[in-house]
Amino acid sequence: MRLTEDDARARLTAARVARLATTGADGQPHLVPVTFAVDGDLIYVAVDHKPKTTANLRRLRNIRENPRVAVLADHYAPDWDTLWWVRVDGRASVTAADDAMRRPLDLLAARYEQYRDRRPGGPVIVIRAQRWTGWSGSAGSAG
Repeated sequence: MRLTEDDARARLTAARVARLATTGADGQPHLVPVTFAVDGDLIYVAVDHKPKTTANLRRLRNIRENPRVAVLADHYAPDWDTLWWVRVDGRASVTAADDAMRRPLDLLAARYEQYRDRRPGGPVIVIRAQRWTGWSGSAGSAG
């Protein structure tokens, strides 16, 4: 069953993890799991303290080269009536300005205990949603 935009937003907001898809100028897709916060039609993703191989992350380079991104969250279970997925297509930017990161980091810290204990330093990816789509195996809850 196709989800309404409001249902898709609600399911994404309730999800704990999503996947961020970016593509750079080379056309190569890049997909990474992310923690995030939804604020209306804005989705925030912070670069946090978890170990990275480099500070020059491919997702950040890709966004600077091509701001078109997708965010995907889903729920899988053996009972296929409870399956669902939500995809958001949008345009992203990257900010490292303290004043621009304050609200996104506050929202992320409210959502994830780990960020309350150790607030991310950023930068923050800001995604402006342009299209919300989704599907559910039934009209049931967000799982």
